[in-house]
Amino acid sequence: MTAQNTPATPAVAPPKKRRGALIAAVVIAMLVIGGLLFWLLRPAAASTVKLGVVGASEPYWDTYVAAAAEAGIEVELVDFADYNQPNPAVTEGELDLNQFQHIVYLAEYNAASGEDLTPIGSTAIYPLGLYSEQYTDVADIPAGSTVAIPSDPSNRARALLVLQSAGLITLTGGGSIFDTPADIDAAASKVTVKELDAALIGPALPDVAAGVINNDFVAKSGLSFADAIAKDDPNDPNALPYVNIFAATADRAADPVLTKLVEIYQNSPEVLAGVAEASANTAQPLKTPVADLQASLKKVEAETKAQG
Repeated sequence: MTAQNTPATPAVAPPKKRRGALIAAVVIAMLVIGGLLFWLLRPAAASTVKLGVVGASEPYWDTYVAAAAEAGIEVELVDFADYNQPNPAVTEGELDLNQFQHIVYLAEYNAASGEDLTPIGSTAIYPLGLYSEQYTDVADIPAGSTVAIPSDPSNRARALLVLQSAGLITLTGGGSIFDTPADIDAAASKVTVKELDAALIGPALPDVAAGVINNDFVAKSGLSFADAIAKDDPNDPNALPYVNIFAATADRAADPVLTKLVEIYQNSPEVLAGVAEASANTAQPLKTPVADLQASLKKVEAETKAQG
Protein backbone atom coordinates (compact mmCIF):
# COMPACT_ATOMS: atom_id res chain seq x y z
CA MET A 1 0.00 0.00 0.00
CA THR A 2 1.41 3.33 -1.05
CA ALA A 3 1.66 5.81 1.74
CA GLN A 4 -0.19 9.10 1.14
CA ASN A 5 1.21 12.54 2.00
CA THR A 6 -0.80 14.20 4.73
CA PRO A 7 -1.13 17.96 5.16
CA ALA A 8 1.35 19.51 7.47
CA THR A 9 -0.01 20.65 10.77
CA PRO A 10 -0.03 24.52 10.90
CA ALA A 11 2.55 25.91 13.20
CA VAL A 12 1.11 27.59 16.26
CA ALA A 13 2.79 30.91 17.11
CA PRO A 14 4.11 31.18 20.60
CA PRO A 15 2.01 33.38 22.87
CA LYS A 16 4.58 36.25 22.84
CA LYS A 17 4.62 36.42 19.04
CA ARG A 18 0.82 36.52 18.93
CA ARG A 19 0.75 39.42 21.38
CA GLY A 20 3.38 41.30 19.35
CA ALA A 21 1.43 40.86 16.13
CA LEU A 22 -1.77 42.02 17.83
CA ILE A 23 -0.07 45.12 19.24
CA ALA A 24 1.39 45.95 15.82
CA ALA A 25 -2.04 45.61 14.21
CA VAL A 26 -3.58 47.91 16.83
CA VAL A 27 -0.83 50.50 16.32
CA ILE A 28 -1.30 50.43 12.56
CA ALA A 29 -5.07 50.81 12.96
CA MET A 30 -4.60 53.77 15.31
CA LEU A 31 -2.24 55.43 12.85
CA VAL A 32 -4.72 54.97 10.04
CA ILE A 33 -7.61 56.33 12.12
CA GLY A 34 -5.47 59.22 13.36
CA GLY A 35 -4.48 60.14 9.83
CA LEU A 36 -8.10 60.04 8.73
CA LEU A 37 -9.19 62.25 11.60
CA PHE A 38 -6.39 64.71 10.85
CA TRP A 39 -7.56 64.91 7.24
CA LEU A 40 -11.18 65.42 8.20
CA LEU A 41 -10.52 67.90 11.00
CA ARG A 42 -7.67 69.86 9.41
CA PRO A 43 -8.20 73.65 9.12
CA ALA A 44 -9.98 74.49 5.91
CA ALA A 45 -7.79 75.94 3.20
CA ALA A 46 -8.48 79.53 2.30
CA SER A 47 -11.10 79.91 -0.40
CA THR A 48 -10.02 81.85 -3.46
CA VAL A 49 -12.64 84.19 -4.88
CA LYS A 50 -12.29 86.24 -8.05
CA LEU A 51 -13.91 89.65 -7.61
CA GLY A 52 -14.35 91.97 -10.58
CA VAL A 53 -14.13 95.71 -9.99
CA VAL A 54 -13.63 98.92 -11.94
CA GLY A 55 -10.93 100.92 -10.16
CA ALA A 56 -8.86 98.35 -8.23
CA SER A 57 -6.16 100.97 -7.69
CA GLU A 58 -8.21 102.59 -4.92
CA PRO A 59 -6.33 101.88 -1.64
CA TYR A 60 -9.41 100.56 0.17
CA TRP A 61 -9.42 97.48 -2.06
CA ASP A 62 -6.07 96.42 -0.57
CA THR A 63 -7.59 96.93 2.88
CA TYR A 64 -10.58 94.83 1.85
CA VAL A 65 -8.42 91.99 0.49
CA ALA A 66 -6.46 91.96 3.76
CA ALA A 67 -9.66 91.88 5.83
CA ALA A 68 -10.97 88.97 3.76
CA ALA A 69 -7.68 87.08 4.22
CA GLU A 70 -8.03 87.43 7.99
CA ALA A 71 -11.41 85.70 7.63
CA GLY A 72 -9.79 82.86 5.66
CA ILE A 73 -10.92 84.02 2.21
CA GLU A 74 -8.36 84.77 -0.46
CA VAL A 75 -9.68 87.45 -2.81
CA GLU A 76 -8.20 87.98 -6.25
CA LEU A 77 -9.18 91.37 -7.63
CA VAL A 78 -9.75 91.52 -11.37
CA ASP A 79 -9.73 95.11 -12.61
CA PHE A 80 -11.68 96.23 -15.68
CA ALA A 81 -11.29 99.41 -17.70
CA ASP A 82 -14.98 99.83 -18.49
CA TYR A 83 -18.42 98.76 -17.32
CA ASN A 84 -19.22 96.40 -20.17
CA GLN A 85 -16.96 93.54 -19.08
CA PRO A 86 -17.55 92.52 -15.42
CA ASN A 87 -21.12 91.20 -15.83
CA PRO A 88 -20.37 88.87 -18.77
CA ALA A 89 -17.31 87.67 -16.85
CA VAL A 90 -19.52 86.61 -13.91
CA THR A 91 -22.06 85.03 -16.26
CA GLU A 92 -19.35 83.00 -17.98
CA GLY A 93 -17.82 81.85 -14.68
CA GLU A 94 -14.61 83.83 -15.08
CA LEU A 95 -15.48 85.73 -11.89
CA ASP A 96 -17.30 84.65 -8.73
CA LEU A 97 -18.88 88.07 -8.24
CA ASN A 98 -18.39 91.72 -9.07
CA GLN A 99 -18.82 95.08 -7.39
CA PHE A 100 -19.00 98.09 -9.66
CA GLN A 101 -22.64 98.80 -10.55
CA HIS A 102 -26.01 99.89 -9.29
CA ILE A 103 -29.31 98.05 -9.66
CA VAL A 104 -30.41 99.91 -12.79
CA TYR A 105 -27.27 98.90 -14.66
CA LEU A 106 -27.65 95.27 -13.61
CA ALA A 107 -31.33 95.24 -14.59
CA GLU A 108 -30.50 96.49 -18.05
CA TYR A 109 -27.80 93.85 -18.45
CA ASN A 110 -30.13 91.04 -17.39
CA ALA A 111 -32.96 92.29 -19.61
CA ALA A 112 -30.69 92.54 -22.65
CA SER A 113 -28.79 89.29 -22.12
CA GLY A 114 -31.44 87.05 -20.59
CA GLU A 115 -29.10 86.29 -17.69
CA ASP A 116 -29.91 86.02 -14.00
CA LEU A 117 -27.27 87.97 -12.12
CA THR A 118 -28.63 89.14 -8.79
CA PRO A 119 -27.66 91.49 -5.93
CA ILE A 120 -26.22 89.70 -2.89
CA GLY A 121 -25.52 92.81 -0.83
CA SER A 122 -25.32 96.60 -0.92
CA THR A 123 -22.22 98.75 -0.61
CA ALA A 124 -23.07 102.45 -0.89
CA ILE A 125 -24.85 105.02 -2.93
CA TYR A 126 -22.85 107.73 -4.67
CA PRO A 127 -24.30 111.07 -5.74
CA LEU A 128 -23.76 111.72 -9.45
CA GLY A 129 -22.13 115.07 -10.13
CA LEU A 130 -21.99 117.75 -12.81
CA TYR A 131 -18.51 119.21 -13.46
CA SER A 132 -17.14 122.12 -15.46
CA GLU A 133 -13.77 123.65 -16.26
CA GLN A 134 -15.36 126.95 -17.22
CA TYR A 135 -18.04 127.59 -14.61
CA THR A 136 -18.21 127.30 -10.83
CA ASP A 137 -21.96 127.83 -10.61
CA VAL A 138 -24.73 126.20 -12.63
CA ALA A 139 -26.42 129.59 -12.95
CA ASP A 140 -23.43 130.87 -14.94
CA ILE A 141 -23.81 128.31 -17.74
CA PRO A 142 -25.05 130.28 -20.77
CA ALA A 143 -28.25 129.40 -22.58
CA GLY A 144 -27.63 127.31 -25.65
CA SER A 145 -24.49 125.69 -24.22
CA THR A 146 -23.72 122.02 -24.64
CA VAL A 147 -23.57 119.67 -21.64
CA ALA A 148 -22.19 116.13 -21.91
CA ILE A 149 -23.80 113.08 -20.30
CA PRO A 150 -22.85 109.37 -20.24
CA SER A 151 -24.19 107.34 -23.16
CA ASP A 152 -24.86 104.11 -21.25
CA PRO A 153 -28.64 103.88 -20.63
CA SER A 154 -28.65 103.65 -16.83
CA ASN A 155 -26.34 106.59 -16.18
CA ARG A 156 -27.78 108.56 -19.11
CA ALA A 157 -31.22 108.75 -17.50
CA ARG A 158 -29.80 109.57 -14.10
CA ALA A 159 -27.64 112.32 -15.61
CA LEU A 160 -30.71 113.83 -17.25
CA LEU A 161 -32.42 113.91 -13.85
CA VAL A 162 -29.38 115.71 -12.43
CA LEU A 163 -29.57 118.32 -15.17
CA GLN A 164 -33.28 118.76 -14.57
CA SER A 165 -32.73 119.22 -10.83
CA ALA A 166 -30.09 121.83 -11.67
CA GLY A 167 -32.58 123.74 -13.82
CA LEU A 168 -30.70 123.15 -17.07
CA ILE A 169 -33.30 121.01 -18.85
CA THR A 170 -36.93 120.02 -18.53
CA LEU A 171 -38.03 116.42 -19.09
CA THR A 172 -41.49 115.65 -20.42
CA GLY A 173 -43.54 113.73 -17.88
CA GLY A 174 -41.32 114.89 -15.01
CA GLY A 175 -38.49 112.46 -15.73
CA SER A 176 -37.83 108.78 -15.08
CA ILE A 177 -34.96 106.28 -14.94
CA PHE A 178 -35.68 105.42 -18.58
CA ASP A 179 -35.46 108.89 -20.07
CA THR A 180 -33.26 109.68 -23.07
CA PRO A 181 -32.40 113.00 -24.70
CA ALA A 182 -35.51 112.49 -26.83
CA ASP A 183 -37.54 113.16 -23.67
CA ILE A 184 -36.09 116.65 -23.25
CA ASP A 185 -38.50 119.51 -23.79
CA ALA A 186 -36.17 121.63 -25.90
CA ALA A 187 -38.38 124.70 -25.73
CA ALA A 188 -38.31 124.68 -21.94
CA SER A 189 -34.64 123.80 -21.56
CA LYS A 190 -31.61 126.06 -21.17
CA VAL A 191 -28.93 123.80 -22.68
CA THR A 192 -28.52 121.07 -25.26
CA VAL A 193 -27.25 117.62 -24.35
CA LYS A 194 -24.50 115.57 -25.98
CA GLU A 195 -23.98 111.87 -25.23
CA LEU A 196 -20.43 110.54 -24.83
CA ASP A 197 -18.85 107.36 -23.52
CA ALA A 198 -18.55 107.75 -19.75
CA ALA A 199 -14.75 107.55 -19.85
CA LEU A 200 -14.50 110.37 -22.39
CA ILE A 201 -16.51 113.07 -20.64
CA GLY A 202 -13.66 114.20 -18.38
CA PRO A 203 -11.23 114.73 -21.26
CA ALA A 204 -14.00 116.50 -23.20
CA LEU A 205 -14.72 119.12 -20.52
CA PRO A 206 -12.70 121.84 -22.28
CA ASP A 207 -15.03 121.49 -25.26
CA VAL A 208 -18.36 121.63 -23.42
CA ALA A 209 -19.90 123.89 -20.81
CA ALA A 210 -20.15 121.03 -18.31
CA GLY A 211 -20.44 117.27 -18.09
CA VAL A 212 -21.96 114.66 -15.82
CA ILE A 213 -19.07 112.36 -14.87
CA ASN A 214 -19.45 108.92 -13.33
CA ASN A 215 -17.70 108.66 -9.98
CA ASP A 216 -15.18 106.09 -11.22
CA PHE A 217 -13.83 108.63 -13.71
CA VAL A 218 -13.75 111.78 -11.59
CA ALA A 219 -10.20 111.37 -10.24
CA LYS A 220 -8.98 110.04 -13.59
CA SER A 221 -10.20 113.31 -15.10
CA GLY A 222 -8.06 115.33 -12.71
CA LEU A 223 -11.06 116.38 -10.64
CA SER A 224 -12.26 115.89 -7.09
CA PHE A 225 -15.82 115.23 -5.95
CA ALA A 226 -15.81 118.63 -4.27
CA ASP A 227 -15.54 120.18 -7.73
CA ALA A 228 -19.11 119.18 -8.62
CA ILE A 229 -21.30 122.19 -9.31
CA ALA A 230 -24.49 120.11 -9.00
CA LYS A 231 -25.45 116.56 -7.98
CA ASP A 232 -28.45 114.37 -7.23
CA ASP A 233 -29.91 113.59 -3.82
CA PRO A 234 -29.10 110.05 -2.60
CA ASN A 235 -31.68 110.34 0.19
CA ASP A 236 -34.55 110.41 -2.28
CA PRO A 237 -36.66 107.22 -1.84
CA ASN A 238 -36.52 106.83 -5.60
CA ALA A 239 -32.76 106.44 -5.34
CA LEU A 240 -32.91 102.73 -4.41
CA PRO A 241 -32.27 101.61 -8.01
CA TYR A 242 -28.97 103.51 -7.84
CA VAL A 243 -27.64 101.66 -4.80
CA ASN A 244 -24.32 100.00 -5.62
CA ILE A 245 -24.17 96.26 -5.10
CA PHE A 246 -22.22 93.05 -5.09
CA ALA A 247 -23.63 90.83 -7.84
CA ALA A 248 -23.38 87.08 -8.50
CA THR A 249 -25.28 84.45 -10.45
CA ALA A 250 -28.67 83.55 -8.94
CA ASP A 251 -27.55 80.02 -8.04
CA ARG A 252 -24.83 81.47 -5.80
CA ALA A 253 -26.91 84.17 -4.13
CA ALA A 254 -26.75 82.33 -0.79
CA ASP A 255 -23.15 81.10 -1.12
CA PRO A 256 -21.74 81.51 2.41
CA VAL A 257 -18.31 82.59 1.17
CA LEU A 258 -19.75 85.29 -1.05
CA THR A 259 -22.19 86.55 1.59
CA LYS A 260 -19.30 86.65 4.06
CA LEU A 261 -17.43 88.93 1.67
CA VAL A 262 -20.41 91.28 1.66
CA GLU A 263 -20.42 91.35 5.46
CA ILE A 264 -16.69 92.11 5.54
CA TYR A 265 -17.20 95.10 3.24
CA GLN A 266 -20.20 96.41 5.19
CA ASN A 267 -18.75 95.94 8.67
CA SER A 268 -15.05 96.76 8.36
CA PRO A 269 -14.37 100.25 9.75
CA GLU A 270 -11.08 100.35 7.85
CA VAL A 271 -12.72 99.48 4.53
CA LEU A 272 -15.53 101.98 5.02
CA ALA A 273 -13.04 104.68 5.99
CA GLY A 274 -11.16 103.95 2.78
CA VAL A 275 -14.34 104.15 0.72
CA ALA A 276 -15.18 107.48 2.34
CA GLU A 277 -11.71 108.84 1.62
CA ALA A 278 -11.77 107.65 -2.00
CA SER A 279 -15.13 109.37 -2.55
CA ALA A 280 -14.22 112.57 -0.71
CA ASN A 281 -16.85 111.58 1.85
CA THR A 282 -19.61 111.51 -0.75
CA ALA A 283 -20.28 107.76 -0.52
CA GLN A 284 -23.13 106.84 1.81
CA PRO A 285 -22.61 103.25 3.09
CA LEU A 286 -25.75 101.13 3.17
CA LYS A 287 -26.89 97.78 4.55
CA THR A 288 -30.01 97.50 2.45
CA PRO A 289 -31.80 94.16 2.97
CA VAL A 290 -31.00 91.79 0.11
CA ALA A 291 -34.71 91.10 -0.39
CA ASP A 292 -35.27 94.81 -1.05
CA LEU A 293 -32.40 94.92 -3.53
CA GLN A 294 -33.70 91.89 -5.39
CA ALA A 295 -37.26 93.24 -5.42
CA SER A 296 -36.01 96.51 -6.86
CA LEU A 297 -34.05 94.59 -9.50
CA LYS A 298 -37.12 92.65 -10.59
CA LYS A 299 -39.18 95.84 -10.80
CA VAL A 300 -36.61 97.68 -12.88
CA GLU A 301 -36.08 94.61 -15.10
CA ALA A 302 -39.82 94.43 -15.78
CA GLU A 303 -39.98 98.14 -16.56
CA THR A 304 -36.91 97.85 -18.79
CA LYS A 305 -38.47 95.03 -20.79
CA ALA A 306 -41.72 96.99 -21.06
CA GLN A 307 -39.77 99.90 -22.51
CA GLY A 308 -38.76 97.50 -25.08
